[in-house]
Amino acid sequence: MSPRDIEIFRALMTAGTTARAAELLGVSQPAVSQAIQRVESFAAMRLFERVRGRMVPTNEANVLMTSIERYFVGFETVEHVIRSLGSYQQGRLVIACFPALGNCFLPRAIAGFHRDSPGIQLSLQVMSSREVYQQVQSGVADIGLMASEMPTSGLEHSIFSALPGVIAMAPDHPLARRAVVTPADLQSDHFISLNAEDVTRRALEAALAHEGVTLRTIVETPYSISACEFARNGVGLAFVHPVAAIDFIPRGLVIKRFALDVPFEDRIIFRPGKPMSEHTKSILKLLRLQLDKDCKQLQLALKGRKNTGRHA
Repeated sequence: MSPRDIEIFRALMTAGTTARAAELLGVSQPAVSQAIQRVESFAAMRLFERVRGRMVPTNEANVLMTSIERYFVGFETVEHVIRSLGSYQQGRLVIACFPALGNCFLPRAIAGFHRDSPGIQLSLQVMSSREVYQQVQSGVADIGLMASEMPTSGLEHSIFSALPGVIAMAPDHPLARRAVVTPADLQSDHFISLNAEDVTRRALEAALAHEGVTLRTIVETPYSISACEFARNGVGLAFVHPVAAIDFIPRGLVIKRFALDVPFEDRIIFRPGKPMSEHTKSILKLLRLQLDKDCKQLQLALKGRKNTGRHA
C-alpha cells in the first residue's frame, strides 16, 4: 500500500463511484479498483460494498477516512503556506476566528484597516475554535480568536471579551415584552441549544440545574448565528453570544437579559516568540474599538431601543 493508494481511497470515499474517482484524479478505473484492492488487502477486510453501481463504504472505511482526512488537512495546510509565501513578502496578515465573531464582527471591525495600511493583504479564515488553535500554533495564522473551551497551552493569550449570554426570540414571542428572562421562563417554549460539547452550554445547563430547570431542546447547532436565525423564525428560545446576535436585530430578532450570569468568554491567541508587527497592533486596536461600539449597541437593544444603522 502506498500514499497514492490512500489518495485514491479518499477520492472514492468522496466521489462514490470508481468512474468519478478516476475522473477526479486523472487515472483509469482499473487503477482505482487495484488501489482499493491493495488497501483492503493491507487492512485484511472489505471496505466497500457495491450497491446499484455505487461503492458504499463500510463502517470500517468511515473510521479510516477520519484518520486520512486529518493527514490531508495537514498536508493541504502546508501547500497553502507554500503558495502564500509570495504574499507574505509583500505584507500579509492572517486572522483565524471562530464563527460567532468571524462571520460579521470581524469584517465590520477591520473594514477600515486598508485606509491606513493599503499595501497589506488581509486573510480572514473562519473556522472552529480547535482549528483556530491549530492554525496559530502552526504559524499559519498571525492572530486567533476562539472560544474559551480550547486550551491555550504553548500560546500567548488574553481574554478578548467575557459578555453575558442573552436570550434570543422572535419579535412576537410572549417573552418579548419582558425586560429580563428567568430560568423558569425557559421552560415555556422549545429551546435551541448549542452543541453538547460547547463549554457555555454546559455552564448554562449547570446553572439551570441548580434552579431545577431542564431545557426542552428541539434543535442543536454549533453556531450562535444559526441559533439566532432559528429563534428569529419562531422555532423557540435560544441562549446566544450577544455579539453574534447584533446583526440579527435589524431583521427582527429580539434579545433579552438573562437573570443568571453565564458569560461567553472569548480569547485572543498568538504564537509565542513572534514579534507583534505594527499592522497586528492596528488590527487589535480596531477589534477593541468595534467591541466597545457593539457593547453600546447591545445596551440599546436590551433596553428595547432598536438601532438599525451601520455598526461602524
